[in-house]
Amino acid sequence: MLSKEIMVDFLAVGLYLLMGVIFAVIPLIVSWMIVKRSAGVKREETYESGMQTIGSAWIQFTVAYYIYALIFLAFDVDVLYLFPVAMAYGKYGGIRDLVEVFIFVGILSLAIVYAWCKGVFEWKSREE
Repeated sequence: MLSKEIMVDFLAVGLYLLMGVIFAVIPLIVSWMIVKRSAGVKREETYESGMQTIGSAWIQFTVAYYIYALIFLAFDVDVLYLFPVAMAYGKYGGIRDLVEVFIFVGILSLAIVYAWCKGVFEWKSREE
């Protein structure tokens, strides 16, 4: 049989899960109840940032946009690893920690330089 402390822990996790579901479902229900529904030709058109569409929506964005977004996402996630290092900085090694941070940031910098040399950050207009 499970002890009382474990059951209290399971109850706390269950309550957090229930509250998470409630906070996720209530906005969906409220928006479904108050939304104004419409139909027509304009409703079926593709909308892309206020620009008039040309052809199908699949040809509006170039691949460079998605590559730029993926590079941003990768570096954004990598920078998150610097926060735990900053919190533990100086507790264990002093200069060793500093060298590790410089190596990590250096590798990230090399990746940015490589992408820059490959022309990933250059936007080409459609007219070219």
